[in-house]
Amino acid sequence: MRAPHRVLLLVFADFQLLDATGPADVFAAVDEHLPAAARPAYRLEAISPDGGLVRSSTGLELYTGALPGPQQAAGCTVLVAGGHGVQTAMQKGEIARWLAQVAPYAARCASVCTGAFLLAQAGLLEGRPVVTHWRYAELLQRLFPRLQVMHDALFVRDEKFYSSAGVTAGMDLCLSLLEEDHGRDLSLRVARGLVMYLRRPGGQRQFSTELLAQQTTPGGQMERLVEWLRERLEQALDVEVMAARMAMSSRTLHRHCQSEMGMTPAKLLLELRLERACQLLEAGEASLKRVAQHAGFGSEYNLRRAFVQALGVTPGEYRQRFCR
Repeated sequence: MRAPHRVLLLVFADFQLLDATGPADVFAAVDEHLPAAARPAYRLEAISPDGGLVRSSTGLELYTGALPGPQQAAGCTVLVAGGHGVQTAMQKGEIARWLAQVAPYAARCASVCTGAFLLAQAGLLEGRPVVTHWRYAELLQRLFPRLQVMHDALFVRDEKFYSSAGVTAGMDLCLSLLEEDHGRDLSLRVARGLVMYLRRPGGQRQFSTELLAQQTTPGGQMERLVEWLRERLEQALDVEVMAARMAMSSRTLHRHCQSEMGMTPAKLLLELRLERACQLLEAGEASLKRVAQHAGFGSEYNLRRAFVQALGVTPGEYRQRFCR
């Protein structure tokens, strides 16, 4: 009988509850699809620097054990939650020091959302592709310039190091880990049992124009800008053209866009063009050249570069995965 694989769910004060409980439910659900002799497939352990009850950002508390020694964690999967308390956890430094010691012994080290900041602080992600919640991607890149921060993918893997975007993307990551351990069929059965969306591999976008629309103030200037841009993505557009349309200076447009949407006007335009390209690829658009033109990238080279930087996959790979 094979021993269960240990999964250490690492949390800290003011962590995001679903960053830990979501992955825990994915791993726990495996046993429903295995014969009795093969159960349990995973042994879940919540851990924290001090052990005991740890309060999440929701106010609910999770009982945890203390951080095990490096050799005690040998062969396990370490999954670091994110949450509002990550800044305090970084200031204390204890988690980063422990991760640096444990990583050589662990089978896998992974993060959900802003948990990537702690893996980065431990020096484990330098030179690697990394994902976090889209809202914190620029900050992660600024604090750790040697990382290859991918601003829009759901999750990425580099050797035994994994990172995922915000909250529910951690469950997508864990389904991928299940597939590594037990095969695609079991992973899909677990996803169906949890009523999860099945077509979310790592290269799919974590952000969409639907979310962009929800961020804008109804009837506000940025909503009008988004609507205007959507109708003209094939045209040659830049910040100056956008500012002139809104009867603003480039500096004023930048300020409004950052304040209302949390991104620069150039980033907004790129998001809209990426979304248009994804829609065309998912619909089975035959020519990458046409996709590039209709989405406003101009050339296949520009389209490919934008996809690889944002999603970690080429347009052709994206079409192969998600074409309806």
